[in-house]
Amino acid sequence: MTSVEGRRSIVVGVDPDPSQRTALAWAADQAARRRMPLCVVHAEGVPTGGYRKTEVRPSWEEWNQSLHEAGERVLEDAVAFVENRQPQVRISALLAEGRPAWVLREQARDAAEVVLGSRHLGRVQEVFSPASVALAVMAHVSCPVVVVPEAEHVTQDPPYVVVGVDGSAHSAAAVDIAFQQAALHGAVLRAVYVRSPERFRVRDEDTVEGEYRSLLSETVAGRTATYPEVELHHEVVLGHPVEALAKASAHALCLVVGTRGRGGFTGMLLGSVSQGLLHYAQCPVIAVPQPEKDTT
Repeated sequence: MTSVEGRRSIVVGVDPDPSQRTALAWAADQAARRRMPLCVVHAEGVPTGGYRKTEVRPSWEEWNQSLHEAGERVLEDAVAFVENRQPQVRISALLAEGRPAWVLREQARDAAEVVLGSRHLGRVQEVFSPASVALAVMAHVSCPVVVVPEAEHVTQDPPYVVVGVDGSAHSAAAVDIAFQQAALHGAVLRAVYVRSPERFRVRDEDTVEGEYRSLLSETVAGRTATYPEVELHHEVVLGHPVEALAKASAHALCLVVGTRGRGGFTGMLLGSVSQGLLHYAQCPVIAVPQPEKDTT
């Protein structure tokens, strides 16, 4: 999504329920911090109780008109919310027809990032809420996707950002975004390597720990020069990646991980780990694909 000024935009999928605004708030604040335009997107679906007209008869034309009017009200409410929260942010609105995941993938082609809400309720009218939509978008876009749980979480003071690191080239892109987020929020960055318990302890535990810490240091090396203001902590933890990262990020501003849509956490499938984090992480999850290789 490119603005008339040629700047990349942040794209946010908006929920039909005007009481659910955590993801929209994240997107508005992010646009303000990054000084980027914000595009609010809604895919026409079944109107919710607050928007559906009871007098509409079951004709195709009237039903379609009702959908369109409901979508326009969704966008009007969303734009008003952003204007009140971040009046300096330049806003555009798009009412689109089609499946939510497809609509967002199309709008994400040139976006800086895509923001979605997640309540895991699965109701058909909550078109941007199901985890399946988030996973479908994450698997097919080349920009970071932020999935924000609707219930606001408690953040720790001083604030911190968590990034999952596995030593692969895939996690390097996630580290870049994590440093950026920490700098934008004035937060501490916790780089976490999750290692599985060894079935047979044939090596000294301190040696194993040192090897993983060295690998962690190598992965994040070089970023501190670009972001000297970011305080960096290295952490090696034992356990399952989903459980360990969710626990580490319990009171974080956000959790940043690489994905296997166009990148990934080594040995992890996009569906299993990302879906697990969407369900168990209590903070916004930023899924970062690996940049496409230059084939020219």
